[in-house]
Order: sequence, then structure tokens, then C-alpha cells
Amino acid sequence: MRFSALISLAVLAFAQPVAAAPRCDGVNGYSAAFEGRQTFLWRPEALALAKSRIAQDPNAMPAYATLLADADAALTRGPWSVTDKTTTPPSGDKHDYMSIAPYFWPDPAKPDSLPYINRDGQVNPQRATEAFDRTRLGDMANAVQALSLAYYFTGDQKYARRASLILKTWFIDPKTRMNPNLDFAQGVPGTVSGRSFGIIDSAELLPVVEAVGLLQPSHTLSAGDMTALRRWFGDLTTWMTDSENGKTERAAGNNHAIWYDLQLSEFALFAGKADLAHSVISAFAEARIKPQFSADGSLPKELARTRSFHYSAWTMQAAYDVAALGECVGVDLWSWQDGDGKGLKASTRFLAAYAGRETDWGWQEIAMNTQDLYDALMRAAWGFRDPGLVPPSALEAASKSSARTTLIFPAQY
Repeated sequence: MRFSALISLAVLAFAQPVAAAPRCDGVNGYSAAFEGRQTFLWRPEALALAKSRIAQDPNAMPAYATLLADADAALTRGPWSVTDKTTTPPSGDKHDYMSIAPYFWPDPAKPDSLPYINRDGQVNPQRATEAFDRTRLGDMANAVQALSLAYYFTGDQKYARRASLILKTWFIDPKTRMNPNLDFAQGVPGTVSGRSFGIIDSAELLPVVEAVGLLQPSHTLSAGDMTALRRWFGDLTTWMTDSENGKTERAAGNNHAIWYDLQLSEFALFAGKADLAHSVISAFAEARIKPQFSADGSLPKELARTRSFHYSAWTMQAAYDVAALGECVGVDLWSWQDGDGKGLKASTRFLAAYAGRETDWGWQEIAMNTQDLYDALMRAAWGFRDPGLVPPSALEAASKSSARTTLIFPAQY
């Protein structure tokens, strides 16, 4: 059957009466509808759809083979710890996370290269060295995500056992755990040891929370482990709301504030802080959409960047995820719009117009990555439950992609 015909069938299917979607219930997430799996962003029906397609034909989704390869590799990698870095934070405690700002470089005009200078959009490779924690944070999160998904799709306990070991090493074991703060994230050598912008580093932990949910039926994390994990994330939310860096990040006027809200909301739900999550999400439309979104759907602050395509799509990924969490606390952000037409739907149309014609993007982009767009649109298709918002070209590209997102938010054809 031609792909366009499949898309037509999908649109027709959505016009027919369908069973009610599983409900995300506050701090319990989707556990009641997902056999005890406490996820918040990973929808049971979406993962079940991917699982059914894999069962019919494992080769139908290229992302599945990539996922298993990643998970198998993770069986012998790590576990990782912040205490492995070769430098010590200003606190003198290696349990404190430490990174440097990605776009700051040594100043060639200075004998000591200090202070570092900004080159927006150009990542300093020093950030990825063993001296800092940014790469090991990403490696840990990527491994846990791959292993948890592999466990879900295959049922093989070996993946769950490895993921749980990695989690306990990073978050629980007193000898190796990370302290729940980002005091020394994204420092700028010669200027400051840590900045509010560094809070975006912990966005890597969002899929970790979802992965913990997928692992729950394996019982590889004990009740005590789960309590410790929830306490850790609860302590991180306290740091985010009370620290000066956290307060500054919350007041940001660009993507950083949106990612801050997403992290704070999800971590709060996982930690059992329903009131905190509700307060953040219920304020999102007025605090974030209204000042940052335009009526035409664009995000002016992100269009001004040297990587405007990436930051526009990436910011919308976070906004869609906040809207998804809104479903957990009874706040509808999917349909919200102000009198000027600002809202998630308008921004979805703005982005979707460039699917398949990314070269027509009219703003600066020094490192085009079209997957950024599809990762955003797949979220939109599930959130709005309207595949017509996402053009067939985007669905087709997503179905052929090896990106893990296509397993978590599979195309609905």
C-alpha cells in the first residue's frame, strides 16, 4: 500500500470514534493503564503501537535494530559516576556535577586564554573531556534509556538489571552518587564557576525518569531504591526553586525557561510533588507561550540564534512535553491560545510547513539537523491526536529514521 494511502487511512481513522486514550493521573503517571509503569511522557498506547509493529516485522522500524545495538553495547559500558572526573569542583567535592559552557572558547588574544569568549553555536570540544561530567551524564542517560526500552520491547531481564545498576551508581550509592545540585554546571573559565544556563544540562535526566517507569515491572529496583530515587529528584527540585541559579533560570526569556519548567514539572511529579508540578504547568501559557511565541507561530528569541532551526524545533519539543505533563495535572495547553492566536497549534503549523523543505528555512542555521524537526512533530501528532497537523512527508521521514524517537512516538499510520 502506498504511504500516501496509509496517511489517508490514518486521517479517516482519527475521524471515527476511538477508545479513550490512557489517562495520566498526577504523580502516578500512566501506571494504572501501563501495568504499573509510572511514565509521564512515554504514552502506553504509543509504545504499544511500536511494539506491535516490531512483532509483525522487526525490520519495519529501523530504529529497533539501532536500539538493540545501543542496549547491547550498554551491557558492558559504565556504570558512570561524577566522581570519575579528573578535576575537582570549587566545593572540593567530586560528587558535585561540573561542566563548562558549550559555546565558550579560550581567548587566543590572551596569554592564559582567560576569560573564555563566546562563539554561539560552536561547541568547545573541551566540554566533552574527562575533566568534566557533561559527557558521562549524557552517556549514563542514553544507556539507561536504551536499556529500559530494550527491556520493554524484549522482556529480557538482562537489560533491566544493567539499567538498574547504572541508576544506583549515579543516584544512590554513597560512594558514587551525584549530589542533587547544578552549582557548577556550564561554568566559564576565568569568569564564573557555574551559571543558571547550566540547569539545561539536567534535561538529560528527563528520559531517565521515564526509563525508571519502564523498569518497574522488572523489580530490579527495590522499594528502597525507588524511595531513594524519588528523594534525589525531590531534592533537585528544591535546589531548582531555591538556589540563585535556579531562580535566574526560571526568569530567562528564551528556551532555557521552557526547559526549566519541563524539568521542574516532571521531576516534581516523579518525586510526588503534585502541587509544584501543577503550579508550574498552570502558569506556562501566560509565563512562556505569551511572551516567547509569535502569532505566526515562530519563536523570535530562537530565530535570532546561529542555530535557529535547531533551537526552534528543540524548544517546541520541550513545550510539547510540558503540554503532555499538563494532561497529568488537568491543565490543557494543547488547545490554549490567546487573542492574537499565539499557541502550540500555531507554532506547530509554522514548523510543519518546513517538513521536507528544510532548505527553505529563512534564518541562520550553521548545523542543520532535520531530525530536530521530526522529533518535535512526532510529539505534536500524539499530543494533538491529529495526524493532519503533521504533513505526510514528516511521517514518512520519521518511519524510515533510526532515531529512538520513532519508537517512543511512532508515526500513526
